[in-house]
Amino acid sequence: MDRRTFLTAAGTGAAALSLGAVTAPSAQAATPPDPRLLHHWFRDTYRSLEAMTTEFGLVTDKIDLSAPGAPAQSVQTSPTNIGCGLWSAVAAAGLGVIGESTMVRSLTRTVTAVEKLERHHGFWLNWYDAHDGSVLTEWPGTGDPVRPFLSSVDNAWLVTGLRIAADAAPPLRARINRILATADWSYFYTPYDPADPVAGPGQLRGGVWTDTDEPTSHHYGALNTEPRMASYLGIADGSLPTDHYWHLLRTMLPEHEQEQSPGGAYATVDGIRIWNGHYTHRGRKLVPTWGGSMFEALMVPLFVPEPQWSPRAWGLTHHRYVRGQIDHGLREAEYGYWGFSPSNVPEGGYQEYGVDALGLAVDGYASNTDRTHTTDGAPLPPPSAFTNGVVTPHASFLALPYAGREAVANLRALERDFGVYEEGLGFRDSVNVSTGRVSDFMLALDQGMVIAALAQELRPGLLQRPFRTGGFRSRVRPLLARERFSI
Repeated sequence: MDRRTFLTAAGTGAAALSLGAVTAPSAQAATPPDPRLLHHWFRDTYRSLEAMTTEFGLVTDKIDLSAPGAPAQSVQTSPTNIGCGLWSAVAAAGLGVIGESTMVRSLTRTVTAVEKLERHHGFWLNWYDAHDGSVLTEWPGTGDPVRPFLSSVDNAWLVTGLRIAADAAPPLRARINRILATADWSYFYTPYDPADPVAGPGQLRGGVWTDTDEPTSHHYGALNTEPRMASYLGIADGSLPTDHYWHLLRTMLPEHEQEQSPGGAYATVDGIRIWNGHYTHRGRKLVPTWGGSMFEALMVPLFVPEPQWSPRAWGLTHHRYVRGQIDHGLREAEYGYWGFSPSNVPEGGYQEYGVDALGLAVDGYASNTDRTHTTDGAPLPPPSAFTNGVVTPHASFLALPYAGREAVANLRALERDFGVYEEGLGFRDSVNVSTGRVSDFMLALDQGMVIAALAQELRPGLLQRPFRTGGFRSRVRPLLARERFSI
């Protein structure tokens, strides 16, 4: 089953490197994050996005800091990576790292490149050559075939970046509006059918393969995952009905197999009967994500002000989710560090990391490369079982609004103990806190989240302006105001 979805039918531990490890939150100094430090981190991280940007105007998927001529750009890029580049330029101008004229030139170059990309049904394919905009048909380095695919969630992040660019650069507004005019989210939508909610769940498909016009068999059913950005965009522009929001699931139904038997009760909202479920982790009630990773829960509120519009629902579960990640790293696995989200495997490759107990999937994302899972109702594995734990810095940046002191302390400890910070470029993607192995890569998505999180911390609302007005204010905000999680 897909990592972010579910169908409605359905020997050495961290002690080996404990020197300087982060202490429990109660021992943290009671001082707010130093804005000068955050600005330094922002400036360097933005330089990494500049290093990823090709002459054609697109941000590559990643840079390799170990390759000859480092930082060496990858060949490929995706709609998400391109969106990251757009909002990063706007954030850099807003924080004074670049001038407004430089921002407009950067955005213009990228928008010009986007206009040249092959599209289907108003949306962008998953992989392009970042250096000339051609569609990738073979994977760089392996020659494996790449099947053309339209991803609803990846397209959401490019549309997000384009909307931010249009808001920040009025001269580009008309061009961007023409680009977005044909991006109709109903293309991915299966309307709700009360007679057959399995076939007609009122949810978005994961995507469509354009070579056969075949949609994925799964829908994005979980509410607290990053695809809800596509849901918000579609509801805001009127291409999706508002009741789509209530057909997304807080947990699976009680009778369905999942990570934890949920608490909660049925409720009726806007005439729709929903299962208002929750999980409990270390005594805290919260709404789980699909796999238990940080970015599933906390990437969307970088742009949509969920905690402000829904303080007793979204705001509360976001806080508790961060506490769950901290507690797992410091108390359950005893890594001495925390922050688990999909990232580069320090030894090579890519893996989805998270806190298993915070996700719906049975044996969801583990916090270590060796995939040590937990089982609800069973004793926790001993800390020694969590071998090859992997911490990714972008997860701490996502936690800034909810645990700022702990997040900064965690990042400084990772920098001090493992050398995970690359002066002039920012944090490398991940570190194996059991062995000390640090990733050779920086990923555009993860650096883009760092940029957005720091922008929100240093200049609140800077990247949220397009998502506080128009259909977001008139259609999305009332939904979030009516949300009442059972927590």
